[in-house]
Amino acid sequence: MTRLESDPVKFMNILKSIGAVLAGIIFIVMTHTAADRIFEALGIFPSPDQGLHITWMLVTALIYRIIFEIAGGYLTAALAPSSPTLHAVILGVIGTVISAAAAIAVIPMGMSPAWYPVALAVTALPAAWLGGKLKTNSFAQ
Repeated sequence: MTRLESDPVKFMNILKSIGAVLAGIIFIVMTHTAADRIFEALGIFPSPDQGLHITWMLVTALIYRIIFEIAGGYLTAALAPSSPTLHAVILGVIGTVISAAAAIAVIPMGMSPAWYPVALAVTALPAAWLGGKLKTNSFAQ
């Protein structure tokens, strides 16, 4: 029997921590995808195969993505068993790594100006952190 198995409370907290971060990831992916599909269905954004090159559309997408990332950080912090802001920061680090990898893959394809995927990578961590801070109301710390 491992030390972790002998302490069921610690084991459950680890599972809750993983679940909190996964919930934030799932929330962000689902809301980004849903918003994109809604804008495409309404004819506001072009279909993904056409790319996105119009500045106001990119800024709009960046704004709603940041809002959803803040909400994802808030959700992660709310579900975290302890250290809510740390869990939100972990979410942000994961988002930054995934967004940076996506930027590296997408920029050569020319699906949008290079600044857009870079902006997504740069804003992932601060947005998730802000969500965690909003949940804990701990800006003074």
